[in-house]
Amino acid sequence: MKQVVTFGEIMMRLSPPLHYRIPQASSLEITYGGGDANVGAALVHLGMPAAHVGCFPDNAVGHAAAQAFQSHGVDMSHCVFRGERLGLYFLEVGASLRASRIVYDRYNSAFANLQPEWFNWDEILKNAQWLHWTGITPAISASAAQATREAIQAARRLGIMVSADVNYRRNLWQYGQKAQDVMPELVAGCDMVVCTEGDAADLFGIKADEGAENSFVSMSEKLIAQFPQIKQVIATRRKTQSASHERIKGMAYVEGAYHQTQYFDINPVVDRIGGGDSFISGYIYGQLHYPTVEEALTFATAASALKHTIHGDVNLVTAAEVEHIMAGNTTGRLLR
Repeated sequence: MKQVVTFGEIMMRLSPPLHYRIPQASSLEITYGGGDANVGAALVHLGMPAAHVGCFPDNAVGHAAAQAFQSHGVDMSHCVFRGERLGLYFLEVGASLRASRIVYDRYNSAFANLQPEWFNWDEILKNAQWLHWTGITPAISASAAQATREAIQAARRLGIMVSADVNYRRNLWQYGQKAQDVMPELVAGCDMVVCTEGDAADLFGIKADEGAENSFVSMSEKLIAQFPQIKQVIATRRKTQSASHERIKGMAYVEGAYHQTQYFDINPVVDRIGGGDSFISGYIYGQLHYPTVEEALTFATAASALKHTIHGDVNLVTAAEVEHIMAGNTTGRLLR
């Protein structure tokens, strides 16, 4: 089976234990994660081969971050080790009425300073069937945006599926280029995108028709009209009850048809970081293993729901565990 290849920055996550706030903490738990790499690691646990491409500092911290994903079974052989520092983020996990908070410390990271010529995409993608990236990657630096552009161009030459989570983070775009100027060209090379109505409006000036019966369908139709390479638009819809209680459903617009799942109720939420990445990995898996969009979408949403119950960035579940949830086994009854 050919690989799914992901491209993006992996960071160290530092989090106080026991729902402590940062000022209370006398210690911090270390995990590693990145929106793109989380997709690859989740796919490996589902039983699919995946490779991640990134840039790490050539020191103990950088190698530890890469080894964390290698330990999941992700092929890290195309990663580059140059630069001075690994990006960090601090996560304060909320509970009930208190929201979770993230503080980033990623300026001048090794990934931000990568050079596009360090990556031979034709070689990297020669054993690939799918390339996935997120809008975070081109937001980090002009060189990261150029590397993303070259990866997409190579994938198109090789006939490889390309997907993106457009994931607009306005505060990341600090290097002199606007997301609205960079992202359209990159998204034009995608076959599938994860995009909400808000992101479509912010990035592409696309707004659902006022009074539309289904705003997601209206947005998706306009997005595909503007970017004809896109064949599928997917997203989740959340009904957040509290920091500890979430309800999510999956949505997809494929070949002129709208699909949605039931809402999955998650209470309590253990860790919501990586929930979106788990949805994407689940949908990629579903696309390659199920005959219908409905099954792929349900698998993706069930996988995302399960991720909310697992500590860390990576969804540590098997396909059989996701299918157990798909079958309606949502009581959490003890399995022996």
